[in-house]
Amino acid sequence: MTTVHKRLPASIWLAVLVASALATAVAAIVGVKDVAGALAAIGWRGLGALVLATPVPMVLLGAAWFLLAPRGEGARLDVFVWGRLVRDAAGELLPFSPLGGFFIGARASILRGLTPRTAFSTSIVDVTTEMLAQLGFTALGLGMLVSRLGAGSVRSGLVEGVVAGLGLSALAAVLFIVLQRRGGHLVERIAERVIPGAAAAAGDLRTAISAVYGRPARVVLAASTHFAAWTASGLGVWLALRAAGVDIKPAPVLAIESLVAAARSAVVVAPMGLGVQEATYALVAPLFGLGPETALALSIIKRARDLIVGAPALMSWQAMEGMRVMGRRWAPPPATPLVREAPASAKG
Repeated sequence: MTTVHKRLPASIWLAVLVASALATAVAAIVGVKDVAGALAAIGWRGLGALVLATPVPMVLLGAAWFLLAPRGEGARLDVFVWGRLVRDAAGELLPFSPLGGFFIGARASILRGLTPRTAFSTSIVDVTTEMLAQLGFTALGLGMLVSRLGAGSVRSGLVEGVVAGLGLSALAAVLFIVLQRRGGHLVERIAERVIPGAAAAAGDLRTAISAVYGRPARVVLAASTHFAAWTASGLGVWLALRAAGVDIKPAPVLAIESLVAAARSAVVVAPMGLGVQEATYALVAPLFGLGPETALALSIIKRARDLIVGAPALMSWQAMEGMRVMGRRWAPPPATPLVREAPASAKG
């Protein structure tokens, strides 16, 4: 079977160990017994509600990606939903940064018939529109945080940190867009390094990316769809908490989810967001009336959801890769005529 990374570098394993230690330390500080009790309280009802709510944001994410694609070239909504599912599964379950999930998602969509040119060019712009949508979602959470803490909280360390992170994220988004418009050669080299032959198959990525940005209404609509997906994901978490009997309104949950997502994006080097997700939940959730032990139990429930939804997606993707490899290996050689034709010059 084809794999993107034949061997993970030691630095990734070290990052996983450090992040896991941080997550364990957060649980120990809050109280392992308390977290276990909250986890039992949320239980299968919360997990089931969260799993059942997952298709809504996933379809929206696939639709946002689909909006950026030119018609034809294998572009179908189900292909993009599938590719996005594999992308997120790889980012949440495999021990490397979301960059690996980005390429794996593009690869999965290619296996479903999308042209490499369309897969990579639209993936790059899709990541950009999601970054822009997340900025709006984080700003929403920041506004709720300031409202919750009061006007005097504007100079608090937490609020200032979120504002600084929001500014850095906006700068990163601008730089990423500039890189796409003027750094096409670098993008092609990255693609070639991660998946040999991908850049050549994708063709001129700069031209393809420019063509995507040449439809600004679709780009804006894709960003809006991403914002809807972020909101739907937060509401899914609220439904899970309500199903488990936790009395909390949707707005605080949306604020918590926006700030957790912002923290994970800011510390993108943390594999699977380990430690960062748990620490942010423990820090932010009590500000909105959710106990730290319940917040950490929620984090565990979300990781269980990622495993339930993502593991089958990754296994089916690898099965498709395996069938492709076996199909090539077992393909019969081209038929050779029993009697060779005489050269044209020898024909009477």
